[in-house]
Amino acid sequence: MNLMREGTQQHIAAQTFTFRELSAATKNFRPDCLIGEGGFGRVYKGRLEGSSQVVAIKQLDRNGLQGNREFLVEVLMLSLLHHPNLVNLIGYCADGDQRLLVYEYMALGCLEDHLHDLPPEKDSLDWSTRMKIAAGAARGLEYLHDKASPPVIYRDFKSSNILLDENFHPKLSDFGLAKLGPVGDKTHVSTRVMGTYGYCAPEYAMTGQLTVKSDVYSFGVVLLELITGRRAIDNALGTNEHNLVLWARPLLQDRKKFYHLADPLLQGRYPMRGLYQAVAVAAMCLQEDASLRPLIGDVVTALDYLASLSYDPAALSVKKSSPSPSREKRKERKSSIGVTTEEHGFLERMFKKSGSNTELHSASDPPDTSGYQLNRSHGTTAHDGPYDNSRDRIRNGRAYKSASDRDKAVAEARIWGENWKGREQKKTFDRACRHSLNFGSRTVV
Repeated sequence: MNLMREGTQQHIAAQTFTFRELSAATKNFRPDCLIGEGGFGRVYKGRLEGSSQVVAIKQLDRNGLQGNREFLVEVLMLSLLHHPNLVNLIGYCADGDQRLLVYEYMALGCLEDHLHDLPPEKDSLDWSTRMKIAAGAARGLEYLHDKASPPVIYRDFKSSNILLDENFHPKLSDFGLAKLGPVGDKTHVSTRVMGTYGYCAPEYAMTGQLTVKSDVYSFGVVLLELITGRRAIDNALGTNEHNLVLWARPLLQDRKKFYHLADPLLQGRYPMRGLYQAVAVAAMCLQEDASLRPLIGDVVTALDYLASLSYDPAALSVKKSSPSPSREKRKERKSSIGVTTEEHGFLERMFKKSGSNTELHSASDPPDTSGYQLNRSHGTTAHDGPYDNSRDRIRNGRAYKSASDRDKAVAEARIWGENWKGREQKKTFDRACRHSLNFGSRTVV
């Protein structure tokens, strides 16, 4: 089995440790050294004797989810695969029935801890950091999918498996569920369904058929977590909101609602253009039809661009006197977006490569903002143009005699506007393809 297209001869580079050595490194696994806990076991911070190197030591639960097979897979994978966005395996211990893995220490822990249930004294991640984390995690997946031969399917991509160093540089960890991808004429590998609820691609959960596009779906869930600040599954929320993808689906299908997806803890400190593009990438990754999802290499291209965008958070920040928004109550933000021809080009290529049927429209038609308002008296959207309440009072020079006359006028205006949009639709689409892009208006998730 040759996992590397570009590399040296296959060998197990990981160091072997005795249980006594690792027990000493963690002061006999003292509770104050415990830094994490999960279905596979516990993770301790330790210091190796002799080298004084700080490490993270995962002690597998003998009755937990990760058995001997998963242990061996992780040792093999991380011994053969090396990349700046994969956690470095230093060594392992297999004394008797003890199973321990020794990793480089990642000072800031996992991404999940920086997105959810933040204590008051902890700042939320800013937009730029979120995009850099997304881009780095995508590069890790790209290495597994495109550099390894055969490709490696991660199978458990989630925010708790993305570790961060002191500079928020992301690395993928926990490779116990990783699977070698299809080779030759095979399009998928069939396997027992494993992974984490809320992150699994629908076709894999239903059939057990696994492809690299299954990882792309899971990546889309994590990208949505970064954008929204919500958990993939949050049972503390109501039935309609506890599943992140199901909650976001109607918003992803209507570009005018994209801005509702922004994490309120960002307090408006993000470039609106960048938000729309990031949401569009997430929407493509979350296509129910795996064949319509982009390749992870195309996702890397898009996110590297988004991570490189510069903006002034102070200029976008809300006033200090404004109340801090909660995750439950989102406020509408009014803004407009513009997209350059260069941006249109690279995202259009992503759509074409992934086979997506998402249409491209003009960015000159912004989200429900900039004067395009909701007629709250009647629950209808004003027709093509900034809302003017004089239209409620006068039509063709005549004052309305009753509320019903006014309702009829509003209805007629809507019908006229819809007919006009139908006539102009083709011209708008053609103009968009030449000049600008508005993202994801008809993405099906």
